[in-house]
Amino acid sequence: MKVTYDIYSVGLMAAFISFLGFMLENIWLAFTKGYVDNRNMKFPFLFGYGLLVMAIHLCLGTPSMFAEKIMPVLGCSEIVGKIIYFVSVMLIVSVGEIALGTFMEKTCHMEYWNYTWIPLHFTKYTSLPTSIGFALVIAAFEEYLFFPVIQHIQQLSVSFRMPAAALLVGIMTADMICSFFAMKRAKGLNVIWQIWLVKEDRKLIFTKR
Repeated sequence: MKVTYDIYSVGLMAAFISFLGFMLENIWLAFTKGYVDNRNMKFPFLFGYGLLVMAIHLCLGTPSMFAEKIMPVLGCSEIVGKIIYFVSVMLIVSVGEIALGTFMEKTCHMEYWNYTWIPLHFTKYTSLPTSIGFALVIAAFEEYLFFPVIQHIQQLSVSFRMPAAALLVGIMTADMICSFFAMKRAKGLNVIWQIWLVKEDRKLIFTKR
């Protein structure tokens, strides 16, 4: 599937993915730790997700696109091509997590996250289960949602896309930089708010901390 899109649509798509990343991490927190929080940011966007997924798309395309290109080269089937795509994304995620976690530890003198409680972890910053999970989500998004979403974005007028993309990318970039320096100063996470989810008498009680 070939769809043309401009830089403004790319910016809006990155913002959409960054918002999904924020939601995904909070869903993970809710199930594993029983709370949700601001994920170190002031705004509900994790720009790293947007940058990563857009970079994967620009380099590898979707699983079907990648398989179509690699099949004649390797003489493999489509399913093998998609497996290679999945493994490639899994390796990119693993290397990215280790690089980011190590960078934050060296520069901010803090532990950004810790996966040592997860089986088959490699260093504290990545593990086989989490890398597989991230790769599955990214591959599924690329295959089934990327083009439908960006087509809808592309249908918006340029007079809306241009300022909206500039505003959102500017906000996400500034927020990410400010968050980094806040964590560097504090040598810890930039927690602004937390909502603990406590199940009591079959009701969810929300408390702000």
